[in-house]
Amino acid sequence: MITTVANTIRGLAADMVEKANSGPPGMPLGTADLAAVLYAEFLKHDPTCPDWPDRDRFILSAGHGSALLYSLLHLTGYPLPMEELKRFRQLNSKTPGHPEYWEVPGIETTTGPLGQGIANAVGMALAERMLAARYNKPGHEIVNHYTYVIAGDGCLMEGVASEACSLAGDLKLGKLIVFYDDNEISIEGPTDLAFKEDVPKRFAAYGWQVLSIDGHNPEAIRKAIAEAKADHNRPSLIVAKTEIGYASPLAGNASVHGAPLGKENVAVLKKNLGLPAEEFYVPAEVKDYFQAKRGEWAKHRQDWERRFADWAAANPALKAEWDRIMQKELPAGLEAVLPKFEAGTAFATRDVGGKVLNALAPTLPELVGGSADLAPSTKTYINGAGDVSGADFSGKNLHFGVREHGMGAILNGMALHGGFRVYGSTFFVFADYMRPPIRLAALMKQPVIFVFTHDSFYVGEDGPTHQPIEHAEALRIIPGLHTFRPADANETAWAWLAALQRTDGPTALLLTRQKVPTLAGTTLDGFKRGGYVIREPEGGADLVIIATGSEVALALAAADKLAAEGKKARVVSMPCREVFLAQEQAYIKRVLGTDLPRVTLEAGVGSGWYQLTGPAGLVISLDRFGASAPAGDLQKLFGFTPEAVVERIKAHFNW
Repeated sequence: MITTVANTIRGLAADMVEKANSGPPGMPLGTADLAAVLYAEFLKHDPTCPDWPDRDRFILSAGHGSALLYSLLHLTGYPLPMEELKRFRQLNSKTPGHPEYWEVPGIETTTGPLGQGIANAVGMALAERMLAARYNKPGHEIVNHYTYVIAGDGCLMEGVASEACSLAGDLKLGKLIVFYDDNEISIEGPTDLAFKEDVPKRFAAYGWQVLSIDGHNPEAIRKAIAEAKADHNRPSLIVAKTEIGYASPLAGNASVHGAPLGKENVAVLKKNLGLPAEEFYVPAEVKDYFQAKRGEWAKHRQDWERRFADWAAANPALKAEWDRIMQKELPAGLEAVLPKFEAGTAFATRDVGGKVLNALAPTLPELVGGSADLAPSTKTYINGAGDVSGADFSGKNLHFGVREHGMGAILNGMALHGGFRVYGSTFFVFADYMRPPIRLAALMKQPVIFVFTHDSFYVGEDGPTHQPIEHAEALRIIPGLHTFRPADANETAWAWLAALQRTDGPTALLLTRQKVPTLAGTTLDGFKRGGYVIREPEGGADLVIIATGSEVALALAAADKLAAEGKKARVVSMPCREVFLAQEQAYIKRVLGTDLPRVTLEAGVGSGWYQLTGPAGLVISLDRFGASAPAGDLQKLFGFTPEAVVERIKAHFNW
């Protein structure tokens, strides 16, 4: 029966690509046997309850082979009717070119860029182990599932896969099982054009169990999965030798990687597989087979629900916590937990971020995270909460090593899995290394918190390689990402609160290395709106100065100097431009005024600020790379002193 199921998948996938006249048929044809054995005989899932918490996760890391996944979901009973298979890659279909998270229940993550899926899977496997450590109790096991992946040569060539898989071995994630579709073909031709490494030895060096099989032999596939599941201390790589475009006239040819077979070749394929020429054909025995399977799957889920009810009765406090966390709800009164800071004091906002994190952590058992080997500098270590390791998953502190890209993708996987609110940190300039997972977090609307410190040229002596210039604007242009650059200690506390209160997308916190003064005039209500008036002069203003982060104090100092010369400035703190611009127009006009000259002030590139200043306004920014020198010297060099700001304003407006 498994061979019949696999061939049915092949027929559906070929028809989908052919009807769309777009997409890669080769990978689905080559991996259909792997997928058929996994879904039919091993995967713990229930299409009638696709968000069951203890389901196994399946990740198609080679997302270009999406026709494989859509065929599986249709056959096994997920809400993906045949009409949607026939609308593959069409506008508003449920079958886009690459799998999109929860476009159809059963799609666990968005896998477009190669390598992201397998790295997400590491995060999911880690989340499973950490949840088990927290909630499984003697006699009551409610978390026990596997994470399966199909990855191709392209996934394993990408550096993010190396970062994530290296960490997976270190953490001994024994419930992570990856099929490597080893077909030796990439888009340009044979993989050995640029990829000759010994992948099995590489993964063995990571600490993985490595198994090698014929990827078209169902019995070999069964034995390999069973052997992988038997090793609880090592993730497993099942190296499956397959033929891309299997059973088609183009089998083994690079052309089948990314283009339809053509009608004549589809006809030959179906003849070779013993399928009728009928398009989108599903044999009655396959329908009956999966109808029976759906009953088995539902029974497994119902058995778990009974075990869960017994656990809940024995652990009512944990049950209440579980429900709150799984619904992404925060405990009441979280604002009261935040530390408060008096005006006139001064702190580096990275230091404040650490204080806030440690104040919140005891109230939020789900809050976990770490850094790319920089916790002493980013101040993101939760004191007394323990470290997560392959020997103990009960801690809250994650050590990602110097793996920024992998860290971001793993955090996405943990968020997708559920059960945790996650954060990761590094120096702001290294946000470039993790832009793909930040973008995907926004695309999937996952509430991941990215903490970036050392947020401007005030880094000083480390020089231009470590001084972010264009980075704030680079983040702000990602749709759905909220980028907060708090002005002082209190705004930093509120930024953490805003990040936690958000459940429909990611948040970036940009924090200073240098001390900044705690300001009078900050308000939580104003902060929540992304921008607000922090100082309004008596008798009306002559201009508006809009600033972020460490430049808010600079704006206030410049306003003082202007006042001494007879010009009155309204000062606006704008911790999050995206949130501010989403406010109603009446509020925006009230804050910025309708006829006042506008100045923006930020120690980074200024391209995005012209939308607020208009053509007549002044953008004071830094549109060159930094330099290695003490921060005070750089402040003078780049014109970020009160005197220099005032001179720029006077010259621009001819005052």
